[in-house]
Amino acid sequence: MAEALLALISALWLGVLTSISPCPLAANVAAVSYLGRQVSQPHQSVAHGLAYSAGRMLSYVLLAVLLVGTTLSAPSVSAFLQSEMNRVLGPVLVLVGLVLLQVLRLPLPSWSVSERAQKRLASKGYVGSLGLGALFALSFCPTSAALFFASLLPLAMAQHSTLLVPAVYGFGTAAPVFVMALVMVFCSARIAQMFTHLTTAERWMRRIAGVLFIAIGLYYCGQYLLPLLG
Repeated sequence: MAEALLALISALWLGVLTSISPCPLAANVAAVSYLGRQVSQPHQSVAHGLAYSAGRMLSYVLLAVLLVGTTLSAPSVSAFLQSEMNRVLGPVLVLVGLVLLQVLRLPLPSWSVSERAQKRLASKGYVGSLGLGALFALSFCPTSAALFFASLLPLAMAQHSTLLVPAVYGFGTAAPVFVMALVMVFCSARIAQMFTHLTTAERWMRRIAGVLFIAIGLYYCGQYLLPLLG
């Protein structure tokens, strides 16, 4: 029970950290601001922000469910993970920690939603906002890719959770975006200050997460890999 609760808290933390990482944060602020300018009523801006947040959450959840479900449904892969997960987890966590500390960089292709696509989706109302959020969620940068593919997916696989852990992660990615939408509608003059605070908080959260990932990864390496070398 305690292990399952810790996994859910970890998934929520990873989701929040993903959402406020530099690339997603800038994209979220730009998208929510753009959607807010398309309507005249404050409540409509909030609703569009909620739809955009839900789109991001849905995209992450569906991708995680697909990858985790497919992996666990393969008997050979599932058997390997059950027997070797702890040995694999150590090096993976160390790698993620180094990425979060920006010691290593993942070579990812750049991808962005074109302005034409943004305008087309924005004109489709709430469904378009939902779709825009889903598309922006798939534009991974090194930090968000490391958090999603190398942290969230192994966590979900270790818990054999094809839905709950990914859903909590998705909620974590959506919550900060919805808060941004509320601030933009009701306290637009303070959005720059909020952006600065979030950037500072993300920097420290990422560093703390990086150190923790490396420490836990080294512990797993010591527990499960060193005995094999002896």
